[in-house]
Amino acid sequence: MTVAVIRFGGSNCDRDAVRALEHLGVDAEIAWHEDGLPADPSGVVIPGGFSYGDYLRAGAMAARSPVMTEVREAAAEGTPVLGVCNGAQIGSESGLTPGAFTTNRSARFQCEQVHCRVERADTPFTAAFDEGDVVRLPIAHGEGRFEAEDDRYERLVAEDRVLFRYCDADGTVTDAANPNGSKGGVAGVLGERETVAVLMPHPERAALPDLHGGTDGRGLLRAFA
Repeated sequence: MTVAVIRFGGSNCDRDAVRALEHLGVDAEIAWHEDGLPADPSGVVIPGGFSYGDYLRAGAMAARSPVMTEVREAAAEGTPVLGVCNGAQIGSESGLTPGAFTTNRSARFQCEQVHCRVERADTPFTAAFDEGDVVRLPIAHGEGRFEAEDDRYERLVAEDRVLFRYCDADGTVTDAANPNGSKGGVAGVLGERETVAVLMPHPERAALPDLHGGTDGRGLLRAFA
């Protein structure tokens, strides 16, 4: 069984994801979107990058690729799906998760290390952590601000589907610790199934010791093991 890492035109974190997964002993392979998913993947990663140059709206064009129909079908059958950065934008655009990721409050591209608080520790993606743990992960996006209408956001919170929130090093969610202005400090959310998650920070860039970015991302990627 192999994790499929989808590559669109413009993806630039697909190889990073494969390398990080293989470092953890997980079989992974790149799947070109026009070829569709391989048979019976054990998981699917929608990686970061700038699919289709982020023209129109980040993730909007890739979300309409036929492979995303296959991803939605796989997700409905319980296959774990993880969208990272541009993959999160694609995931929300394709209806895998609620809300949308829009232009940063700063209106600038931001590349930095951030802290995120684990809001749920009983999901496949966060089973290596305890609720309230703080992880340090890198971000690199221009459209990472999570937005949702008030009633939809309240429902998301009521259904306990917020996976991560931006916080300070002590785990306090503050506006100052929110790098992009995301509503409620949301950094990652779950889909209708708890085997589907999207997040803006990059766990694959915090999985290899020689990258000097820490290794807090390993816990998320072990979900596919």
